[in-house]
Amino acid sequence: MRITVTVDGTKFTDDVEPRQLLVHYLRERLGKVGTVVGCDTSNCGACTVHLDGHSVKSCSVLAVQADGCEVTTIEGLARDGNLHPVQRAFHDNHALQCGFCTPGMIMQSIDLLADNPDPDEKAVREGLEGNLCRCTGYQNIVRAVRDAAAQMQGGAGPEAEQVAGAPATAGGTQ
Repeated sequence: MRITVTVDGTKFTDDVEPRQLLVHYLRERLGKVGTVVGCDTSNCGACTVHLDGHSVKSCSVLAVQADGCEVTTIEGLARDGNLHPVQRAFHDNHALQCGFCTPGMIMQSIDLLADNPDPDEKAVREGLEGNLCRCTGYQNIVRAVRDAAAQMQGGAGPEAEQVAGAPATAGGTQ
């Protein structure tokens, strides 16, 4: 089946098997290996990407379901060589150990901040419930999300990737 999908700002048209999972299409066809295959059962969240601006577990989405959609992976977050504020906050707050869950945690955190730009600790923990980390105990992850929220203006959705104090860009607001 032929699909056309925009991934990290680049349009791709490919023939895929109707049963191919989005995570496998991203990794095997497009080389987006930052999207991790964790459990293949949608339990861990390591494969989380954004589909039309909202987080999805790419192991539970067929590639054909992404036809005509925009997909953002962890590789597509940095702008002009600068980490996304959530990526920077994870780094600054030591919110990773082995790093296996980190791409999915970051993608889910961005979606959380798009819905709730100023979450308290409880809201962060609830917003990340579907993403598992077996190393950190979540303390630094929660700290990183709250730090990113403080650094971001107006949330973290695709239209609002603004850093506090930065000039407005096309489509964004200050």
